[in-house]
Amino acid sequence: MTLFRLGMLVAALSLCIGLALSNPTIDEYLTFVERELAKAIERSDGAQLSPERSMVRTIFRSHSHELVDSVVRPHTVRRNWGLVSVYDSSVFNSRIVVLGVAGRFIPLQGIDEAIVRLGRLAF
Repeated sequence: MTLFRLGMLVAALSLCIGLALSNPTIDEYLTFVERELAKAIERSDGAQLSPERSMVRTIFRSHSHELVDSVVRPHTVRRNWGLVSVYDSSVFNSRIVVLGVAGRFIPLQGIDEAIVRLGRLAF
């Protein structure tokens, strides 16, 4: 085995170990979902909010962690492949599929649809 091949093997193994160590957990996924939903609520036009809508925004701001934990966690399946994880959630009558790799999340399907449905429910 040449030195170049040995170096490439060490680099590939190091990359795999790094990906395995940074594979996101379910708690990190829930934080990601909470952050995305908070962004969607903040994007709504605050100047035209009725008192009811304003109350919903306030409740979500103060209890978002509990809401996401009680609504999203029970309806989420994590498929852990060691180096990456795929999170499949059924929320607001829509399916959300997110790829978790290297501590980051890449929405693959449905997150925009879930945010629109949340907006319709809340506002």
